[in-house]
Order: sequence, then structure tokens, then C-alpha cells
Amino acid sequence: MQYVSLGENALTVSKICLGSMTWGEQNTEQEAHSQLDYAIGRGVNFIDAAEMYPVPTRAETQGRTESCIGSWLARQDRSKLVLATKVAGPARGLEWLRQGRPIALDGAQIREAVEGSLRRLRTDYIDLYQIHWPARYVPMFGQVGYDPRLERPAPAIREQLEALSRLVEEGKLRHIGVSNETSWGVCQFIRLAEDYGLPRVVSIQNAYSLLNRSFEMGLAETCHMERVGLLAYSPLAFGLLSGKYLDDPAADGRMTRFPRFGGRYQKPGVSEAVREYVALAREHGLSPAQMALAFVNSRWFVASNIVGATSLGQLKENIDSLSLALSDPVVSAIETIHQRYSNPAQ
Repeated sequence: MQYVSLGENALTVSKICLGSMTWGEQNTEQEAHSQLDYAIGRGVNFIDAAEMYPVPTRAETQGRTESCIGSWLARQDRSKLVLATKVAGPARGLEWLRQGRPIALDGAQIREAVEGSLRRLRTDYIDLYQIHWPARYVPMFGQVGYDPRLERPAPAIREQLEALSRLVEEGKLRHIGVSNETSWGVCQFIRLAEDYGLPRVVSIQNAYSLLNRSFEMGLAETCHMERVGLLAYSPLAFGLLSGKYLDDPAADGRMTRFPRFGGRYQKPGVSEAVREYVALAREHGLSPAQMALAFVNSRWFVASNIVGATSLGQLKENIDSLSLALSDPVVSAIETIHQRYSNPAQ
């Protein structure tokens, strides 16, 4: 396993992060524990969750993922693990998260969310606490193009940082991060932290894969200059880049179980790009999934690659991608395909 530092040596995390959003929906608690045991045995020390998981999120299952982790964590050496989770913002509704109140990233709701996650995770502290998506309006989850007419009232970034700062001071949080954020947002979080002596974000969790390299346009420079590491999510694009849906369109997975959930992966050009990437991998005798993951692993701005799996076989293949170094001809061919199908799943 390879390890990297987030922020200014704030946290040491494994290059592969174990994603968890299927636990409690597609995976049972026992299966979640098996995945955790296997990943930790392979040197993974970084686990990512969210208060709203599993997905697709609903009132009946919300929190199950953190509870699966919590029942496993109770028999582990907590000091050897880096545990990350997230607080939901208002963009997707989910009022049932706050007992019917409208979601707002104000101090009271951030504290409520942290306390709930701590209970479910059965821990006294969270190593990395992330804002799942901005409180303000931003285009995300397949939307492109900023429209100022869609702006909405939201707690100021300084107010959010101050709320998080109090929880850091109390020892409930160690470090903070953002997710689904923009270059402007990252810069504001950094500037306000420096101006007012508040916690500095150490990470950004955004989508990044062969089908969506939009992070490279602006955010890569911003995060490099500000020492914010990318935690890349959806590196296999909901499993599309494994090629399994090309081999069997009815294959079991998120795209067949929850077809409306993967909107960004149903856009024009996605299936054509997938077909070419899968063909390229097979032409060179590579697993399509491992080629896609190895590409993400190799990017200089990726601190950790968040992989999710519904079986131990998939998880082994995903972690094994760390040992794959892509040849120059493969990388060159990837760039050629990227020029032809540029970010179809942005």
C-alpha cells in the first residue's frame, strides 16, 4: 500500500480509500465487515462515509452505512484508522435528516449531524469531516454551467467554518474538507480560514474518472497552490468503466438497480467513450476496471482514490490496481480517446 499526506502533513492516508455507500442497501452489515477486514488487511487505513448513506438515500435506510462501520469499529484499534464522513447540504432536500426541518448548514445543524455520526460510528472523534456539497447554489451531479439566477440564501462560509472550528476545539473533529466544490469555493474556505484563524480544509472530494476529468480545469491548480488533496470519487463511473454493462446490459449494479440515480453517466457520448476505453484495456491485456483505476491512481493531484465494491472479488481487483503502471502507449491512447470524448460525464 502507498500512503500520502493530506494538507500540511495533517493526515496520513492510504492511496486507496474504501468507499462505503452501498453498505446497508446493496450490501449487508456482514458483507460490509468482510470488506473492511479485507481492505485493512491489504493496508488500507482510510474509510469514507456520509450521514446520508447508503444510496439511493431514503428515510428508511439513512445512517445504516455509518452503523455498519460503527459495529465493526468497536473491535478495532481506532488509532490506526482514518475515518471520514460528511454532512449533507440543502441541495437535495432530505428534510427527514433533520426531523422534517429544512436542511441548512448552520451551526446547530452541523453540530446535530456530527453528534449523529459519532453515535452511529461508535467513536469519540472523526478524523476528516466534509461538507458533502455546498450550502450555496453550484452546478453539480452532471449539471454544467453556472446560472446566477439559481442562487439561494445560505449560511456564509465563515459561519460554517466557525461551527466546524468549535467542534474541532472540542475534539470531536480533527480535520475538515469539502466535496463537490468549485475553485471559488475552495479559495473562499482557505482565505477565510487564514483571515480568521479557523480550520483549513485539507481535502476536496470530487468526481474524477476517465469519463470526467473536469477537475483538471482550474481545480487542479487551485488545490495544488493551496495544498488541498483530491479524494477522487466514482473512479469507475458507477461500474461502467469495468465493462460489465457492455458484456451484459442487465448486469447487477447501480446502473440497473437504480437507473435514475446515475444521470451524469447517461449523457451523450458516455457509452461511446466507455466502449473505447474498455476496448483499449482489452487490446493491451488489461482489466478495464484496473486500467481506469490505475489512471486515477497515477494523477499527481489525486491524494486518494475512493473505491467501492459490492463483492470481495471486485474489491481485490480494485486494490490490485495500485500495482499496475500504465505503459506510454496506453496513456497516449487514453489521451486520444479523451480528446474525442472530452468529459462526457461531467
